[in-house]
Amino acid sequence: MLDKVARVVARYDELGELMADPAVSSDLARLTEYARERSELEELATAYRRYQQAEAQLASARSLLEEGSDDEELAALVRDEIAAREEEMAALTVAMRRLLLPKDPNDEKNVIVEIRAGAGGEEAGLFAADLFRMYTRYAEAHRWKTELLSSNETGIGGFKEIIFQVKGKGAYSRLKYESGVHRVQRVPTTEASGRIHTSTATVAVLPEMDDVDVHIAPEDVQFEVFRSSGPGGQHMQKNSTAVRLIHLPSGLVVECQSERSQTQNRERAMAVLRARLYALAEEKRMKEVGDARRSQVGTGERSEKIRTYNFPQNRVTDHRIGLSSYRLQAILDGGIDEFIDELATTEEAERLEAVGEEA
Repeated sequence: MLDKVARVVARYDELGELMADPAVSSDLARLTEYARERSELEELATAYRRYQQAEAQLASARSLLEEGSDDEELAALVRDEIAAREEEMAALTVAMRRLLLPKDPNDEKNVIVEIRAGAGGEEAGLFAADLFRMYTRYAEAHRWKTELLSSNETGIGGFKEIIFQVKGKGAYSRLKYESGVHRVQRVPTTEASGRIHTSTATVAVLPEMDDVDVHIAPEDVQFEVFRSSGPGGQHMQKNSTAVRLIHLPSGLVVECQSERSQTQNRERAMAVLRARLYALAEEKRMKEVGDARRSQVGTGERSEKIRTYNFPQNRVTDHRIGLSSYRLQAILDGGIDEFIDELATTEEAERLEAVGEEA
C-alpha cells in the first residue's frame, strides 16, 4: 500500500512544480485543472508525510532503547514514545487506505427516484405513497429540493408508480443505498377482517446525468405528445403537454406530464431517459466484473429485498446489515439516517478490507 501512496504523493509534488512553471501559471485552464487535482491529493500527501515523520521518530526511539541506559525513567519515557508512534502509524495507515479508495464520481449528483408498487394490490400502492412521503421528508431535512416528474395514482391515495427528482449536494451519496425491494407488513385499511398482509414496493435511485455523461442521438428517440390526465387544471387537459419518449435501441419508454409546458416535460423526460440508460450500462458493467468483486452492501440490486417495515412490532429491519429499529413512525417521517450511516460505514469497511488484501 505504501508504494501506491508514494506514487500518489510523487504526483502531488509534480503538480506543485508544474503550477510554478510560468508556462502553466499563464494558462488559466491548465492551472485550474492542476490545482483541482492537487487539492484532491493533498489530504493523502499530508497523511503520508506525517507517517514518514512518525516512522523516523520510531526508528530513533528504538535505536535509543537498544543502546541501553541505566536511567530507568528515561527508558520508560522512550518505551512510551515507541508505543505512541506505533499507534500513530497504525491510525495513519488506516487513514491512507481510506483515502486511496476511489470516490464514486456520482456521489455529488442530483438523483431521480422511481417508486413502483409491487405485490399486494391497492395496499402496495399505498405503501409506495408512504415511501414517497418518507423520501420527501428526508430531503426536506437535508434542505434538498424535490420535484415531481411523473405519477400514476391508484385512486385511493396510492401510486402504481411515482418518479421524482431530488436536487442537492450529496443526494446520490446518501440515497443510493435505498435501491431495492421494500416490504411492509401491516393490516391494510382495505382489510375488514384485520389480517396482516405483506406488500412490496420497488425503489430505484438513479444519478442524474447530463448530455456529456450520456449522449443520446436525436434519431434514436421517438417523440410523442398527448393530453395530460393528471392535475393541473383545464390548460393541461385541453392541450397536448404530456410527453412520451421511446428510445428505439433499448426500447425504454419514458413519460412526463408534471409540467404545463411541453418543452419542460420533454427536458425532464430526457433526464429520466439518460439516468435509465446509465443504470443499464452500469448493470451490464457490474455483471462483467462478476459477483466476487461487488460490494456486499453497494447500492443493491433492484430485485433484492433490502428492508422490512413491520407495523405490529413497530420495527424496521434492514436485511443487508441486520439492523433493526423500533422507531417505525419516525423512520416513515424521514428519519432513515441511522440506516444510511450504518450502510455507508459497512461499505467503507468492506472496501478498506479489499484494499488491505491487495496491499
